[in-house]
Amino acid sequence: MDRVKFNREVMHIKDQGSRHLSQDTVKNLIHQSQEAKKQAYCPYSKFRVGAAVLTLDNSVFTGCNVENACYNLGVCAERNAISKAVSEGYKTFKAIAIASDLNDQFISPCGGCRQFMREVLFLHILVDLDQTGKCICPSLTAHA
Repeated sequence: MDRVKFNREVMHIKDQGSRHLSQDTVKNLIHQSQEAKKQAYCPYSKFRVGAAVLTLDNSVFTGCNVENACYNLGVCAERNAISKAVSEGYKTFKAIAIASDLNDQFISPCGGCRQFMREVLFLHILVDLDQTGKCICPSLTAHA
């Protein structure tokens, strides 16, 4: 994941000439993650997160964070989306988009989510930075 392509609205990555995500695919995945964020159940932190995973056959599965008063029983958006896809038979993924309410800040997936993502193949990781669809593409270990 070392070649980055920019344009006015989004930044996305081309993985050494392999599978390229089209502009429309990137926009759709970000939009789906933003929509999933609206379903977040976060009465304690008030920190909404949504995720959308893209499968190899271009199916999209979404998830949101779901908190619990017993903190460690909560589930992150990334793991919810991946688990939903796995429960439908998908084991390998092209991309994941992650959206939060933070503006101009990278939302780093937690260690558990990074491990979950490492377990399956992600060629592209898109993190939404603001409501306009501007995003970045970090590596899984960049903020470990």
